[in-house]
Amino acid sequence: MSGSARKAPVWSAALLALVLLGAGGCRERSDPPTSCTATPYDELGPFYRPGAPVRDQVGSGYRLSGRVLSLQGCRPLPGTRLEFWLVNPQGEYDEAHRATLFSDRDGFYRFESNRPTDYVGRLPHIHIMVTAVGHQQLITQHYPGPGQATGEFDLVLEPSP
Repeated sequence: MSGSARKAPVWSAALLALVLLGAGGCRERSDPPTSCTATPYDELGPFYRPGAPVRDQVGSGYRLSGRVLSLQGCRPLPGTRLEFWLVNPQGEYDEAHRATLFSDRDGFYRFESNRPTDYVGRLPHIHIMVTAVGHQQLITQHYPGPGQATGEFDLVLEPSP
């Protein structure tokens, strides 16, 4: 076996390690931004129901992720409660398309659902209610772009008065 043949597995393993470190070092390890803008309020709508089950998936085909931050210093808000509700593929709200999850220690969240559909003249959207200690509750909506299978939506909360 030649010297270059023996080095190939070492080189391949080193390259693989760099690729994996790069992939794992994406957004999850990034620092919070240095300035933030509060996420605007959007309609609660008539279909909110409290007590959604704790889960991070209510279907497949669309993944929404982001970070929950405080307007005060753009710092991450770990353990923030996020409630999601959206229509099923037939355009109807149901219990199977409601979920509660909590942001991780760095303020990140990830939610998977069917791709929202339009109904009664409304653009496709996902309702979100965000509750964090020491901050004003946020009610907003995420609107996926046409043909998108993923979306990023950072949620910036205002401190309580």
